[in-house]
Amino acid sequence: MQAIETKGEITADTKLPHLITALPGPKAKEIVERDSQVVSPSYTRDYPLVAKRGRGAVIEDVDGNKFLDFAAGIAVVSTGHCHPEVVAAIQKQAAELIHMSGTDFYYPNMVELAEKLVSIAPGKEPKRVYFGNSGTEAVEAAIKLAKYHTKRDKLVAFHGAFHGRTMGSLSLTASRAVQRKGFGTLLSGVFHVPFPDTYRGTYGIRPENASADCLSYLENELFRRRVDPDEVAGIFIEPIQGEGGYLPAPAEFLQGLEKICRKYGIMLVADEVQSGMGRTGKWWAVDYAGVEPDIICTAKGIASGMPLSAIITKASVMNWKPGAHASTFGGNPVCIAAALATLGLIEGSYMDNAARMGEFIKQQTANWPERHKIVGEVRGRGLMIGIEFVRDQKTKEKAPDLRNRVVQMAFHKGLLVLGSGDTTLRLCPPLVIDEEQATFAVRTLDGILSEIEKTV
Repeated sequence: MQAIETKGEITADTKLPHLITALPGPKAKEIVERDSQVVSPSYTRDYPLVAKRGRGAVIEDVDGNKFLDFAAGIAVVSTGHCHPEVVAAIQKQAAELIHMSGTDFYYPNMVELAEKLVSIAPGKEPKRVYFGNSGTEAVEAAIKLAKYHTKRDKLVAFHGAFHGRTMGSLSLTASRAVQRKGFGTLLSGVFHVPFPDTYRGTYGIRPENASADCLSYLENELFRRRVDPDEVAGIFIEPIQGEGGYLPAPAEFLQGLEKICRKYGIMLVADEVQSGMGRTGKWWAVDYAGVEPDIICTAKGIASGMPLSAIITKASVMNWKPGAHASTFGGNPVCIAAALATLGLIEGSYMDNAARMGEFIKQQTANWPERHKIVGEVRGRGLMIGIEFVRDQKTKEKAPDLRNRVVQMAFHKGLLVLGSGDTTLRLCPPLVIDEEQATFAVRTLDGILSEIEKTV
């Protein structure tokens, strides 16, 4: 299957991969070599993709190879690469005003975006918005606000969580030891508890009781033996863990967590950096559970690739005084223009498309655990889908090496995917994909699994 090409560039008709060189190509090899000499070695690159341009769900590299992007800049380019309406909004705003600092002055479009975010936030209570530049900044702001508002200093997060890499958010992160190793003492007063894994269960037992077991641990173990709940400022949770394996928290767990927070006056903080902005088929993953967090953190898909984040809070919670927290670049007018265009497109059609295409992919992959012995489970909501790989379906032994092989083989077939957690493949394409692109991705992965299974 090949794309339609016009003078070698990506056009509106370019929908599927087209590879013209071995990977990586000669120009890509040169860039990778130069990168290795001057760029931080802390970056994680799964394969040598050197991107030059993008349109929709297609990326072209420096050698002219075209790839179907099912990673979306780690769930960032929600409206696809370089959507014409987003590009036009960026260009128009950049020609008018690039920066004046919303910390010290006012922007009309900052107010407009805040009003829009308030209107789509869950629950009926009035809301307020604070703007930053990235997901980790949103989490840092939420940490400070939760402590400021409650006058408490303890925090609770979950095993497998990823909330960012700056020192405060890193203290909440419990995804991989390498992310914390070597940085010394992190933020004090942070406690981690089990996340409700309905595939493996809490500590590998009773998957059917995952929610009840985790809620019981929180109240009967953590709050009885390690920290008084009256000292806890906030409980931070990803409604669907991003780096933890694309694990959705069951609705009953989120509802139970909300009750516990209300019982003890604890702020419920939903980190929707990866799961928000229509990716799950609703504005927020918490919408499936009907809960109203005190604070929502959002970033990634909010501005189609421009650096922007926000926390949306109950107005009664955001009671900090002028000077308590701010950001020079947070709410940059160009980024906000991109966000307003993005939200309009998501609301107009792409959120519904995420629900449809997510259901289509789930239907096409639902029988994979029966057809493929190395697939343990396919899970997720909308276009946030995780495929868990196992060495043995009965023991559920993790198989990170098999997952990694899938990622590499997919790249060499023109499909861009990423891992998540120890042993999960994540599918998080732009919300603009159509059935033809979804079918190509499913068939490509299906063939790769069959190929791998011949060797295990």
